[in-house]
Amino acid sequence: MPPAETTATTTASTATDVDDITLEAVSVRYGSAKAPVTAVDAVSLTVGAGEFVVLVGPSGCGKTTLLRLIAGFETPARGSVGVRRSVGVVFQQPRLFPWRTVGGNIAYALARHGVPRRQRADRTQQLLERVGLAGMAGRRTWELSGGQQQRVAIARALATEPHVLLMDEPFAALDALTRERLQEEVRSLADTTGTTVLFVTHSAEEAVLLGSRVLVMAAEPGRIVSEVPIGLARGAGAAAVADLRSTAEFSSLRGELASVMRGAATA
Repeated sequence: MPPAETTATTTASTATDVDDITLEAVSVRYGSAKAPVTAVDAVSLTVGAGEFVVLVGPSGCGKTTLLRLIAGFETPARGSVGVRRSVGVVFQQPRLFPWRTVGGNIAYALARHGVPRRQRADRTQQLLERVGLAGMAGRRTWELSGGQQQRVAIARALATEPHVLLMDEPFAALDALTRERLQEEVRSLADTTGTTVLFVTHSAEEAVLLGSRVLVMAAEPGRIVSEVPIGLARGAGAAAVADLRSTAEFSSLRGELASVMRGAATA
């Protein structure tokens, strides 16, 4: 359903030289003009180039709405959205094409991105290696586990070489072990490539593990009520990410963020 008002602007390049994402006093309203429902109200935020920022908050607070605005899937009722560079999106469900092979799903994205046919096989293999699925280009998507399907979805998003990656609870439906492995791989991948990431989750642990800072939202209407910096020393690689879980600093920050999230849920 379209927003109740259309007084906003969405621009392709309003961010500064160091910010990939800028939202300025953004509001989204659904429903009729006579009885609008405010999904998010006067939200402002910036995400700098190479940052890994996490959005947390209760269901219905507008986390996914903000990602949809940044991706260009929705238009705000008020305020402006600026995205300086190209964007890729990973959803909670993989949303793969079941009639295509694993490689075919990625090749489709490469074709849409303008990659010549002769280069697609090599690029597909490189992307599958990057997400730990080397040699699986010929497999059918329905033959893969949930975690493997999500890796294909990440590879497909990376096929367009986005500078900004939006991730909407991509691991929520996975078992705990697969979730942990993909958390480590995504954070390591972001560190390696310098990709800017805006990541949505309900989990304080996931937010602290992945984020360089965490923005906490409250509902009715959706708004940002707190920011928690994550000053953890991070080593390189997935193993280093995994090691963070056992540190006292990680446990302390997780507890702090969980407390802030509980407060936001009742705000």
